[in-house]
Amino acid sequence: MGGFIQPNPTVEERDTNWRAIGIGIAVVIAIVVILLLISRTEQKAPTGPPPYAANIKFRDLKMSAAENFVGATVNYLDGTVSNAGNQMVTHVMVEVTFKDSMAQLAQRETVPLRVLQASGPYPDAVDLSVSPLAPGQSKPFRLTFEGISSQWNHEYPELKVVDVTTK
Repeated sequence: MGGFIQPNPTVEERDTNWRAIGIGIAVVIAIVVILLLISRTEQKAPTGPPPYAANIKFRDLKMSAAENFVGATVNYLDGTVSNAGNQMVTHVMVEVTFKDSMAQLAQRETVPLRVLQASGPYPDAVDLSVSPLAPGQSKPFRLTFEGISSQWNHEYPELKVVDVTTK
């Protein structure tokens, strides 16, 4: 072959393979370390209801259902909400829990509280930001549910205030 000295290919291949394997292991270790650091971030403890939530009272609950224009059943929970505190309430989020026949969770939804406002022949459900609840005041409200689990026991759901905005 003309006297050319050819390098031994097996030595170069072995060096190249070890270098690639080392780089691959280093990358995998770096990814694992990053994932561990991300997963170790402190989990926030669940907070309880806001302090002012104790001043929001519900009474005179009534359930009803109606069929909408596409044939689906819409369920309504109507009642009266009262502000027993000394601040104006401009927003309330309510967690509504429907139970099954064994008193276990069938469905849970968090919905904004809407008060009924007479603006014509039929009352209109509006957000509290439009019609705030003054201290000591009571207003009728309506919660609307597009669908409720078929396992619901048809008893009144539990209502829990999970967020309140006041002025």
